[in-house]
Parts: sequence; C-alpha cells; structure tokens
Amino acid sequence: MLIKTKLFAFTLGIFPCSSYAHNEPITPPNFIIIFTDDQGYADLGCFGGAHVKTPRIDQMAAEGAKLTSFYVAGPICTPSRAALMTGSYPKRVGMGKRVLLASDAIGLNPKEITIAEVLKNADYKTGMFGKWHLGDQPEFSPTKQGFDEFFGLPYSHDIHPSHQNQKKFNFPDLPLLEGDNVIEMNPDRDYLNKRITERAIDFIKKNKENPFFLYVPHTSPHRPLLASPQFMKEAPKEVLEAIKSKKGIDNKTRDKIYPQTIAEIDWSVGQILDALKKYGVDENTFVIFTSDNGPMVGSAAPLKGRKGSTYEGGMRMPTVVRWPGKIPAGTINNELLTAMDLLPTFASLAGGIIPNDRVIDGKDISLVLQGKSKSPHKAFYYYSKERLEAVRVGQWKLRILGKSSPELYNLESDISEVNNLINQYPDVELKLRKLAVEFDKKLEKNRRPHGVVENPKPLTK
Repeated sequence: MLIKTKLFAFTLGIFPCSSYAHNEPITPPNFIIIFTDDQGYADLGCFGGAHVKTPRIDQMAAEGAKLTSFYVAGPICTPSRAALMTGSYPKRVGMGKRVLLASDAIGLNPKEITIAEVLKNADYKTGMFGKWHLGDQPEFSPTKQGFDEFFGLPYSHDIHPSHQNQKKFNFPDLPLLEGDNVIEMNPDRDYLNKRITERAIDFIKKNKENPFFLYVPHTSPHRPLLASPQFMKEAPKEVLEAIKSKKGIDNKTRDKIYPQTIAEIDWSVGQILDALKKYGVDENTFVIFTSDNGPMVGSAAPLKGRKGSTYEGGMRMPTVVRWPGKIPAGTINNELLTAMDLLPTFASLAGGIIPNDRVIDGKDISLVLQGKSKSPHKAFYYYSKERLEAVRVGQWKLRILGKSSPELYNLESDISEVNNLINQYPDVELKLRKLAVEFDKKLEKNRRPHGVVENPKPLTK
C-alpha cells in the first residue's frame, strides 16, 4: 500500500497552455529528450571537446542551436531526473536528498504530474527507453507516471552485484524491465545503449502517424564505462587485454574507453535523427540532447566542478536542440534555461494542460528557443542535497556555503569561477543573498512529499 509522508491536497484545477497567438491551428510537434548520464560540458565536439568525436551531435547543433547556459536542477542523478519530469526543483517534490538505490522505500510521488502525463493527456503516445532512477518499486514505475511504454533499468547500471563496493552495498541482481515486468537479470551492459536505441527507433516507426513523446535516458557514460563491440574496436589495447584477463578490469582502466562510450552515444543520436527522416516526421519533431549532471570521468572544461558540485561544471550541461524551421540553425543561445522548463514548454507547444494546484518552477521557453524572447528566469537556484548553495541572477552567481566564505562570480567574464569578487560588490552579494533566503523559505512552505511504500522488495531475487 502506498503511504504518503504527509497530507497532500490534490485538486483538479488545470489550465490550457499555448504560446501561439491568434489561436492559429497548428500540428502538434513530436518531442524527443535524449538524456545522458554523467556527461560533461566539454564532452561534445561542438562544445570544444577534442578528446571525443561527436559528428552527429555536432551536425545537430549546426542544424539547430547550442544552449550554453542550460542547467539541470540537481548535480546528481535522482534529483536531476525528478526536476526534469515534474518541472519543479527536486527539493520541492521531496526528491532532492540523495540518489535512490535498489529496493528503496521512496520514489517520485504518483500524485506528481509528469511531463509524460501532460503530453499523454494531450493525446500523445509516450515511450521511455533507458534509465528511470525515480523509484524501483511498482508504485513508482514509469508506466504509473504517464509512459505507455518502458524498456530499461530502474536505476543506474552500477547498482549491480559486480559493484566495486559490493561488500558495503550488497546490491541484488540488476533487473531489465519491459513495462513493469522483469525480463532479464544482469543483462549484458555493453549492449544496453544499442538496445535502447533500437527500441527508440521502433517507437518512432510505430507512432509516425501520431504525435509522440520519446524519452531516451541513456545509461552511459556513467561508470562503469560501456560500449558495444562495434565501438570497442578502437579501444586502447590495455583495456582490451584487461577485459580478456581473468583478473577483470577496474574503473581506472575502463575509464580509458570514454571516447568509445561517447562515440556510441553519438551514433545513437544519429540513428534517431535518421529514423525521423526515414519515417517522414523530421520537420515536425523537437529534439533536445543534454545530460543529467556533470562528469565523473569526462571533462567539464572550461567550467569548474564536476558531478555532485554546485559549481557550474556540476549543473551546466552541454545541450543541443533542433526543430527544423522553428529553431534558427547554427545559433548559439546563451540565455539562462533549465531542464525544468521542458514540461511547461512542451505543454505550450502541444496545447496541453498542466496543474495549477501546485508550484511549477519551470517556464515556457518556446519563444526563447526560437530567438524571439529573453530568458523568463529572474534567478536560478543551485541545490545540493536540499541545501541551497548558490543563486544566479543575470551574470552574477553567489555561492553561500554555510560557515565557508561566500563567493561571488561574474559568469559573463569568468565562466570558470576563478575570480571571487565578493569584496568588490557588497551590494550584489546583499541582493542575491536576500533573494536566495526568501526563495528557500517560500519553497519550504510549498514542498510536496515524495512517495513511500511499506516493505519495499528487490525486483529480482
């Protein structure tokens, strides 16, 4: 039985969304979110990465736009994904504290309205293929949160009996799910991205006559790094020999196949884009590529910080968006945008409805993406484990770290957060600190509970 951590008043108040003036008839666009796992700001060629080759994503950027100030709302997996799905800060939906593990008692509350539910209610077909990580119990399944189809993992692929700290965690076998059913235990992880891609393409083929929402949260490049044999041909000999040896391979050695892992992700993006053209839906499909948080292995250059950090490298993502004829090709958009904005934006473009009985932190950025408007965000708040650590307003970013000395950066001239200007601009510090304190107090009063189940059980024995 599902138990709530506190009373949750739910009303049916909803309102239609549309960013189009004059009520002109439109064909609802398809939406695709490609969401990688632990990929850094520089881990794309079009974002300056010389250590990786991403020709298809670079081509996508040339045909669309690079979003250079696109943020996720959490520097680790679960909080970031909760924000994407709900359009709300992770703390607001009770999902900001930590990464969920196998047989966790908590998950995204079924009373939350996800981006999939908004679009499903607008007569979209919805499919998810990849990593969920918002609760592995049946009550929290993607199929209970608006997805017609789901194939993938309930959490990260390192939550596995082979985990390097298995003595500490004692993880059960890794389940591969089709809908709510376990279809394999401990699947060959080297083939996960390939299988996810094949299912995504099949979904496009089946739904080419309907408006659809496709969510492809890849399991890579999260550790342990993986790539199918086709991409491992160019892996360092040291790695190939370690894999063949009876001793096995550690993360430090496996990390050397990062270029191969990214190459397979790039291949996957290319396959999806090719499928859109093949099935005649390319011109009417909005595709966005981004990541859930900063890198563990890759590069966030020139940003400071990595996964888990509220410096820019932990939460500012390499993001590319493409929508032929709507988003100007070959553009660079440096407006402050967030993953939380996708829910209200997709609702707007689809003529969907979103709840008005709760706070949604995301904004409709459809016009911003088309180069017709500025960012609707007055401020962006950086949370880590439900602690507000920083706030950005325009070019200014103030880091507030409890007993540590505050830091103030001008991100316009110092994207790497090197020059702390806290002593030079006391008025800016005061303004941003006041905003941060007031926002956190308001959020605290408008928090919603995560879901909780009694007696959680592993999905596999």
